[in-house]
Amino acid sequence: MDNSFKSVLDKSKSVLVLLPTKPYFDQVASGLALYLALREDKQVSIACPTPMTVEFNRLIGVNKISQELGDKNLIIRFVDYKASDIERVSYDIENGQFRLTVIPKQNINPPTKDQLDLSYSGISAGTVIIVGGTSESHFPAISSKDLVGADLVHVGTKDISLSSNKSFVSFSRPASSVSEVLYSLIKESGLKIDEDIATNLLVGIEEGSNKFSEGTVTADTFAAVGELMRMGGKRNPQPENLQKRDFPPGSIPGTFPANPQPQVSQQQAAHQQKLPEKSKDRQDEQQAPKDWLEPKIYKGTSIS
Repeated sequence: MDNSFKSVLDKSKSVLVLLPTKPYFDQVASGLALYLALREDKQVSIACPTPMTVEFNRLIGVNKISQELGDKNLIIRFVDYKASDIERVSYDIENGQFRLTVIPKQNINPPTKDQLDLSYSGISAGTVIIVGGTSESHFPAISSKDLVGADLVHVGTKDISLSSNKSFVSFSRPASSVSEVLYSLIKESGLKIDEDIATNLLVGIEEGSNKFSEGTVTADTFAAVGELMRMGGKRNPQPENLQKRDFPPGSIPGTFPANPQPQVSQQQAAHQQKLPEKSKDRQDEQQAPKDWLEPKIYKGTSIS
């Protein structure tokens, strides 16, 4: 039986990429890279139980990470509205569209639009890929009844221990980072790696290996980095549409003015304009005469 990462993906119609609680940069980068690689051919989502912080903003697709672990069921709630005020709820199909009607009791106003709250629950994924982590405490959602029946796959640099005795397939292996592991798995599976995926994996490897200073860095690490750069990956992705005017003068090499002029503040300029004519003449008189700068010969007399 083929237990490769490719075979797992081939039989999966829907995939949930699950990040651990309080994930490291490398884990988020690799999880996003996998999400981007799967979204063309699979129904895929990515979730993390904790919100993303500013440090992850340079990762491509970070806005796709949701705190809600599933979207199988739509839940409708009425905020600050008593359930006892509702007489009954009915539904019908009108012109092929579903219509839900909430009927309040007599002399009671119906819920307003501002009181309507929509959310989702239930995980519809057939395969759940957990990224990183070493214990079940990092993935509290996997003990949920919503995951019963879903295939569980773990990817990381260390083995994981699950106290719930859930069966799972592990593709963990020693490496400089989870991003390096996932790069090899994505490559082995024949998935397309574009510039965005390459960039996330590249910065993930660099951050996960502490700028290539960890003892887990090998020749395979640098080989992966070289391949990802050839694929268009950027080590330092920058915000787009930045112009020279967005930077202070002199901060860009080669942009210093050829003949820099001394800057005069507005206050000094205004003061010079307000000076009376006599003051200006006095300033001219105080300037040194030109002959002061010429060599002089002094003749002295001897005193007998």
